[in-house]
Amino acid sequence: RAKIRKVAAAYDIDPMHIVGAIVGEHTYNVDAYDRLQTYYVKAMSYLSSKLTFAYEGEDVSDFVERPQFQKCAGITDSYDLWECREQVWNHSFRGKTVGGTSFPNDRFGATFFQPYYAGQTFGLGQLNPLTALQMSDLVHKVSGLPELDVNDPNTVYNTIMDPDLTLPYVAATIRKSIDAYNSIAGFDISHNPGLTATLYNVGNPEQRAYALEEENEKRRAAGEAEKLPEENYYGWLVNDKLDELKTLF
Repeated sequence: RAKIRKVAAAYDIDPMHIVGAIVGEHTYNVDAYDRLQTYYVKAMSYLSSKLTFAYEGEDVSDFVERPQFQKCAGITDSYDLWECREQVWNHSFRGKTVGGTSFPNDRFGATFFQPYYAGQTFGLGQLNPLTALQMSDLVHKVSGLPELDVNDPNTVYNTIMDPDLTLPYVAATIRKSIDAYNSIAGFDISHNPGLTATLYNVGNPEQRAYALEEENEKRRAAGEAEKLPEENYYGWLVNDKLDELKTLF
């Protein structure tokens, strides 16, 4: 509890946001996909193997050198860089055949960044490697942890699975969601752990904030009430149990 409070303070968020994200992920993610024993087996298989972030033998560090990613060249912030690369993936590669290689209609993170158990997340915060890479600069700035390197997958996974290292990444992810909805869509979600838990679960907060603002621009033009951000079932659970969770802190 003290660790969560300390990390939350560093990222200027309420501890309930971190608690909500963890509770939601472990209620619906770990319980649904894993039993405790297999959870640890998977963790050990990651940490004891030489991992690569690759698809069909092509390392992601080589993949992002393709000309389609030229628009991302020169971006230095880790969040903006990997967001740009994910957008290029969605637009130019996802579900398409490029240069004789057929790429799956799946998320960038699931395709390149989960070599054994594609689609799943691990650790206390149930983070995926791509999210950790995105948050690397912010965590380095605020918490002083070493920057992550896409060419060192084992360190990325160690960071995800070590609770002391993972918590700052959980907090940074939540901080990014709060900032995105405030600056892009004009909504302050800093007092709604259910909404931040939802965004923690579904990801892509900036894209979702832009989509919400675009819809509300149309609604305002038509004289209609704005659409508010909505919780999914993760967020509903967190807000429904919020009073109970607060008693823990």
